Amino acid sequence: MAEEPVGERSADTGDDEGTLMSVVADDLAADPEGPAEGSTEGISVGPVTEWLGANVGLVPPLGFDLVAGGRSNLTFKVTDAAGTSVVLRRPPTSHVLPTAHDMAREHRIITALHPTPVPVARTLGLCLDADVNGAPFYVMEYVRGHVLRDAAIAEAVLDPAGRRRASESLVEVLAALHAVDVDAVGLGDLGRRDGYIGRQLKRWHTQFDGSQVEGVERIAAVDRVWERLSDAVPDQDGTSVVHGDYRLDNTMLADDGSVAAVLDWEICTLGDPLADVGLLMVYWTDPGDEGALVGVTPTTVAGFPSRAEVRARYAAASGRDLTHLDYYVAFGYWKLACIIQGVYARYVGGATAGDRSSVEGFAHSVVRLAEMAERALDAPSDEGAGR
Repeated sequence: MAEEPVGERSADTGDDEGTLMSVVADDLAADPEGPAEGSTEGISVGPVTEWLGANVGLVPPLGFDLVAGGRSNLTFKVTDAAGTSVVLRRPPTSHVLPTAHDMAREHRIITALHPTPVPVARTLGLCLDADVNGAPFYVMEYVRGHVLRDAAIAEAVLDPAGRRRASESLVEVLAALHAVDVDAVGLGDLGRRDGYIGRQLKRWHTQFDGSQVEGVERIAAVDRVWERLSDAVPDQDGTSVVHGDYRLDNTMLADDGSVAAVLDWEICTLGDPLADVGLLMVYWTDPGDEGALVGVTPTTVAGFPSRAEVRARYAAASGRDLTHLDYYVAFGYWKLACIIQGVYARYVGGATAGDRSSVEGFAHSVVRLAEMAERALDAPSDEGAGR
């Protein structure tokens, strides 16, 4: 199995709905309008080569290979004449929202976290001069590793011992992220510190309201779950850096399974750390379980521990009280339902041109996720969805 370079997919203020919907859309459906592998669309080769030579020390001529594209940020592997490789990140060339795809913010987060126990790629430079490449971009080191996007890849690149190590490392890294002193690393003003879940409930329900499809009945379960979640918000357990989409396939793994780099910082902000844990439980699929996203179930193969074991390991590593974790699991399912409703509305409205074969699948997913959120809320305390 070929290794992949480290690379993020988009960046924003941590509160932008459009960017997160773009990321989910990229996860669920390919963009037929995206540049082809090896394309230099999005790269002004001459000015960028000059900038990289002066600021990063690369030796021309340079090769630019696209490794991630679509509606999210474009990620290029850049290789110079001496064989040195780096990763360049820039916004997409179209459909850019005013606050989305903030290169400086993404660069700031990764730079701040690099000295901590949280593994991220080392940043090498930030260019805010749009005259160089038509938009800001930043450069980071090239980190080799594996991204376990599905069960087939998980079986191909890691043995059972490596899969267990991947699980252990994933939890250890999340606990380390939540232990970061946000003021000490210069991220104390990254976002509001309190009321994270309340703000998220308001934001995503507003997004759901605005994403209704003409002629399609509104999904009542989404509203029911919103009311129940709004009436029972737990007290926030401190303030941490919240990744916002922490899951196995948003990490780069070394050959032994340990996390080499955490990816996808585009919705990172400050808030309630248990939101990350709840979402990890949403994506962590036990054998025989229904996955949150169809096909994204790498944890079902032998070697990966159960969801209950992952929960227990995080509790031990972090020392946090997980009594109310099922609430956060329900919130994670509900939030994902709202996101996919937005993706569904965009497809129906033609905002994402091209193949629409997945449209009805999106609608079904919204219903299914809302129902999974209800089941999480209804689960007995000793049999919760986070267990």
